[in-house]
Amino acid sequence: MKDEILSRIQKKFPLVPKPFETIANELEMSEAEVLAILQEEKHKGIIRQTSAIFDTKRLGYKSSLVAFKIAEDKIDSAVKIINSHPGISHNYERNHEFNIWFTLGIAPDSTLGLDKTVEILAKLTEADDFIMLPTLKLFKINVKLNTTGKDEKKEKVKKVIHTEIEMTPLHNAIVRTAQYDIEMISEPFKKIIDDLNIDYDKFFSILRELQDAGIMRRFASILNHRKAGFNANAMVVWDVDEGEKGKAIGEIAAAFSAVSHCYLRPKYPNWQFNLFTMVHGKTKKETNGIIAEMAQEIDSKTHMPLYSSREFKKIRIEYFTPAIEAWEEQYSK
Repeated sequence: MKDEILSRIQKKFPLVPKPFETIANELEMSEAEVLAILQEEKHKGIIRQTSAIFDTKRLGYKSSLVAFKIAEDKIDSAVKIINSHPGISHNYERNHEFNIWFTLGIAPDSTLGLDKTVEILAKLTEADDFIMLPTLKLFKINVKLNTTGKDEKKEKVKKVIHTEIEMTPLHNAIVRTAQYDIEMISEPFKKIIDDLNIDYDKFFSILRELQDAGIMRRFASILNHRKAGFNANAMVVWDVDEGEKGKAIGEIAAAFSAVSHCYLRPKYPNWQFNLFTMVHGKTKKETNGIIAEMAQEIDSKTHMPLYSSREFKKIRIEYFTPAIEAWEEQYSK
């Protein structure tokens, strides 16, 4: 039953005053039993975070995947410098000459901007080279680990048309509060509505507005891959045609359930790969098997799995806080 609960909270977290009671009713359990299991999984570090997941771009942030080429003896010091930036959410060492891979988000009011920030980080870390790989086309971003083993190999990726909304001070306040991890208690949203002096109906209606507008991707739990038993996660990069053919190939790749992220990114003279897919498996053998199945359907010139050898940082960046401004003041002098 634990695996069923973990599957449920990754896919569609109930946005109701007592979400764990809703899950308990679905699984014919008591709320206390569900909470006890979730509190234990949280304590063991299997549940990383349960919160709203926001779209960086729709919030006005500029972001990019970045790869640095760092000399082996400089990696530790470089990682400290990179991770000091509040806009760094993920940072890994991968098996390639471009060995340090991180994602960087920059606030709308940044004085440095994205390109200048990467240049400063490259200089501070003494990177031998770097490439910026912003998203050209997003096909899928949806981390759902197959904890039950019952998920189909393929899934339909829905194309969503977003509505436009006017962001009010209350919308912004809910973004600031809903981005943080909730407690595994009977009414996990009560502190938020009390602090904002609103009722549940208003809170959930604004979350739905944010989701319809694409500002909130979803509200869900994110699991720690390794602690949940998924120890072989590869960023697989593919050299595919650009233009409409590349987009069609991206849609094929995104349909694989084991793929959590799928993007088209730019090519460079020193980097030939433009389709990026994150593939999750419990073992390297399983992951390589999934990649082999994908390769039979994906028309690519070549592909390469980049496994992470070390995870240096994996967090959600905090939106609309003064932290990035303070970093820029320190390092722009």
